[in-house]
Amino acid sequence: MRKILVFVLSVLGSLEIYAQQQIPLNEKHYLDSLQNILRHNTADSSKAEASFLLVEYWKMKDTLKSSAYLAAGKKYAQKSPYYSALGHFYEGQYYFSWDHSKAAIAFKNAEEALARFQTKKAYAKRAAAWYNYALMSMDEKGYDYITEITLEKAIPNAEKAGDSKVVAHYYTQLSTILMNNYQFSKATAYSQNAIGLLEKEAPGSTDLLFAYLSAVSIYCYDNKPENAKPLLQKAQRLLAPFPESLNNTLYYYNEALFYTTIKQYARALTSIDTGIILAKKYNQKQLYQQFFFRRYDVYSEQKDYAKARMILLDIVKEGTLISNINDRAVIYSEIAKASERLKDYKEAYTWLSRSRNVSDSINNDQTKLKINELETKYRTAQNQEKIVSLKAQNRQALLTSKNQRLYNWFLGLGCLFLLVTLAFVLLNARNRRKLLEQKEINYKQQLLEMEQKQLLKVTKAMLDGEELERERVARDLHDGLGGMLSGVKIGLSGWTDTNPVVSGDKDLSCIIKQLDISVNELRRIARNMVPETLIKFGLETALKDLCEFHMQESPNINYEAFNIEKDIALNVQLNIYRIVQELLSNAIKHAKAKNILVQCSQNGATFFITFEDDGIGFDLNLMDQKKGMGLDNLKNRIAYLQGKLEILSSVNDGTTINIELNAALDG
Repeated sequence: MRKILVFVLSVLGSLEIYAQQQIPLNEKHYLDSLQNILRHNTADSSKAEASFLLVEYWKMKDTLKSSAYLAAGKKYAQKSPYYSALGHFYEGQYYFSWDHSKAAIAFKNAEEALARFQTKKAYAKRAAAWYNYALMSMDEKGYDYITEITLEKAIPNAEKAGDSKVVAHYYTQLSTILMNNYQFSKATAYSQNAIGLLEKEAPGSTDLLFAYLSAVSIYCYDNKPENAKPLLQKAQRLLAPFPESLNNTLYYYNEALFYTTIKQYARALTSIDTGIILAKKYNQKQLYQQFFFRRYDVYSEQKDYAKARMILLDIVKEGTLISNINDRAVIYSEIAKASERLKDYKEAYTWLSRSRNVSDSINNDQTKLKINELETKYRTAQNQEKIVSLKAQNRQALLTSKNQRLYNWFLGLGCLFLLVTLAFVLLNARNRRKLLEQKEINYKQQLLEMEQKQLLKVTKAMLDGEELERERVARDLHDGLGGMLSGVKIGLSGWTDTNPVVSGDKDLSCIIKQLDISVNELRRIARNMVPETLIKFGLETALKDLCEFHMQESPNINYEAFNIEKDIALNVQLNIYRIVQELLSNAIKHAKAKNILVQCSQNGATFFITFEDDGIGFDLNLMDQKKGMGLDNLKNRIAYLQGKLEILSSVNDGTTINIELNAALDG
């Protein structure tokens, strides 16, 4: 019976341990990659996701850092409904290890917020939110609630996510639950399914490590250590390259369980000592105390009951493992048994009474018989004259306890009814308040969308009008004034040829040369106003032609194009062309650059422009004070294409401009 009770306590704790340690084995690489995302100028959604993952990474190691990353992640997520909803989930992760009530509220809010999104990522997070909510609510709703939520909420959502790794994770959790109900064959089946999926889909993952260690526990408690050994070795090989991984703690816990099962108690104690050091280092409070309980198990097997009882008393004093009512009853009962074996019947009677008061399930006929037996042994050591009186007092105490228990039941039912009524009223009021708040949010969102659409219409009309006017002026210049100037040039040249007297006149030759320059300048202006190359040959060729044309003036221009698609709407191509044209014009006029780099690339619907020059640069703090049509036109065109603009410059250090545009707009 003692082994079964120890087993129950260990499993209840392992559910929380497996849920809270979702950190990749290569922690340094994982941490560096997340911090690298935050250091570079990436999108807010990427920074929000990286910040949230760092909340989970630091939640046990450093709560101050975890809190800071939670605040940063919520700030980055403000413009994204999905990441705003995800903020609730990682708020729950922040509270996970030290405030179960706040964590439960946060996970419940996360599930409700994520329910609006029908994506695979959302389904995976909903599965995690449901499971963690049930775990945080275990003291209030009981162990059966975790089983129900795992089967009816977590696994179905994981399957909708379409990720074998996520499904396997909850198979591992379910195998632990089934193990706790002594259904070892079913637990083994789910555990093997999880291992099979993970060895195929995620061979080096933390989830596979947990699946191995969970299977080790199942086989040990089913008294099949020969099946547990190869899985323990696989887990050891997974962890070998990562000695600093906090998951090593869990490995040593299962190693200690394995050596205890095969009765190699010295090796079990060595594993326990190593695990205690690591659990303290990584602030794993639950595991830290469970190692002491595992040490108690070893001492009990070695019949060193004095050390065993001292460990249990220290566990009770520390308080972590007795926060759960079921665990508390188990530990009190184990102290009573250790005291009985030490022939300290008074202590045994006291702790067994406490165990009875904690859990009604222990308060049965068998327990009463045990209390009377312990009482008899205790009273035998006392004066025989007091035995009759003490037995009478004990019967009266039992009767009073029974009546008090009945009264407490009625009082509890009345309080429960009042609490349910109050909860219903509060829930109804809360739902109505949330509905009104949501309506207000929706109204504000609609107003914002209308303003954005109106601004987009105004910008489009302005840009379309500008292009039409450019086309009209270019046509008038080219067909009208250009034709006239060309006619004048042809007439003068013909007249000179028919009049040999004036053909050698220097002034007349100078006039014809200036007229020729004027015609070329006129054509250049018309060319800039209507890029015919763009219409005939597409954006990539037009941009190359534009760069080669400007390179005739002075600076060396290096143009690079990557993956530019042919089917971009003409209006979008024209705006991209104008943006590059404006950048080149500004650099040539103001930057005094010798070298210019123009890079244009496309990734799906996103078009990127990188523009660099080695010119004189400028002070970004003075940029708002400079008013000009060029910069305003540039910003208007970027806004029209729903883009982002980043300018990096300093005096005498050149200028770098990064632009990100939406090339999928309907022109």
